[in-house]
Amino acid sequence: MNRNKYILYLALVLMVTLVTALAGQIRRAQKQWRSTVRIIPAESKSREDVAQNQLDQDAATSSGRPEILVKFRAGVSEDAINQITARFNDRIQDEIEAVPGLTAIDDPDNLDAVAVATQYQALPEVEYAEPNYEISLDQTGSDTRQAQVNDPRFAEQWALANDGRHGGKKGADISAMQAWATTKGSDEIVVAVLDSGVEYTHADLVNKIWTRPASMKPYQDRDLGTVDDVHGYNVVVNNGDPMDENGHGTNCAGIIGAECGNDLGVCGVNWKTQIMPLKFLNAGGFGTVLGAVEAINYAIDRKRAGVNIRVINVSWGLTQHSRALEDVIRKASEAGILFVAASGSSNSNNDVSPHYPAGYNIGNVISVAATDRNDALASFSNYGLKSVQIAAPGKDILTTALGNEYEQHSGTSMAAPLVAGVAALTLSAHPNLSVDQLRSVLLESVDKLPGLRGKVSTQGRINAARSVADGKIKTF
Repeated sequence: MNRNKYILYLALVLMVTLVTALAGQIRRAQKQWRSTVRIIPAESKSREDVAQNQLDQDAATSSGRPEILVKFRAGVSEDAINQITARFNDRIQDEIEAVPGLTAIDDPDNLDAVAVATQYQALPEVEYAEPNYEISLDQTGSDTRQAQVNDPRFAEQWALANDGRHGGKKGADISAMQAWATTKGSDEIVVAVLDSGVEYTHADLVNKIWTRPASMKPYQDRDLGTVDDVHGYNVVVNNGDPMDENGHGTNCAGIIGAECGNDLGVCGVNWKTQIMPLKFLNAGGFGTVLGAVEAINYAIDRKRAGVNIRVINVSWGLTQHSRALEDVIRKASEAGILFVAASGSSNSNNDVSPHYPAGYNIGNVISVAATDRNDALASFSNYGLKSVQIAAPGKDILTTALGNEYEQHSGTSMAAPLVAGVAALTLSAHPNLSVDQLRSVLLESVDKLPGLRGKVSTQGRINAARSVADGKIKTF
């Protein structure tokens, strides 16, 4: 090589080195940009609440949570996965046991999550890769009222027994009184509330909270370790204390199973049931898709261990289509777990603008719209002739709240737990129903309403009495 060529060669090497170094600096300088997803509404927020939620969101963004979820193809070995992540200077945080190959990956360089997912998606070993979408409460305006804890409030629970007061329509309810003539529930049925946790010390809930049997080993995860899950699972801090700091999960739990006949507060759809709190939303109402996936993974593990989890209530949603979330819900279906999901409360057509997980086309998912005291579709409720199956009361619903209190809330967040509660009530009378049979019973036993034509596929509102009665037919 002559001198001129040698000098040119050195110049090219130097240029490549500088470009590579510059690219590395740019990569490390990028900030974490994550998609924000909105949860289904309950109560209105003040400006101070919104500001606090933003602080919580910022804290979550800087907490080092995994950037992406990657599903490696069948046959890709653990060594190969480790080599791939090492090549990208990434690390594996968790492997989701319920979905083989699904892995949560953290990028220490804090690149844009979309860019990292795109990088993995290009690999032949990867089936799909997606950002670990953020989930947060996004609530619409509604009435919030405090009530005396020791003041029985059943007469105000129009969703269970509507006598026409406050401008309502008599009989525009779920026919709970008639259903209770047949069954009041069963302690053998476990309903999981996938939300912000549950105030398990609440006077109307304390006797209804699931407790891990002494004979059952604590939850064990290869990546997350051992969790002493006495009353469920807290994904936020990875421990067994799912105490609610937001209130949303406690609202849902009370609708499903607040204790009846105890001369306190309100009554849930089930006089008897067990509620398993699955906490993945923090005090500010923020969480991630990974958090939801890990909580569902936990529920599947406990079902396989012998816990009779038959229903999971989901009163939140996102507009991004997460294949990871879809996969784990499908695994829940295989485990015999019904997934009751709120359709959304932005008065939009889900057939046009999908809303998940309610919008997943999976055999165990029921998407729930909301009705008012007059059996009309609530003004805020999402709808969809193809994507929303059923409706339930969701406006001015009195239920349990933080601080051993009671509040009224509105939203499809409140409608979904009524359907989940009716599902548990139906199972108490017909425990051998499969998840497919249970879903069919709930959808086929509705009260068809003019206001729901063209809005939900069944054209109807849930009817507990008919569901309990029709469940007998399905068992033959």
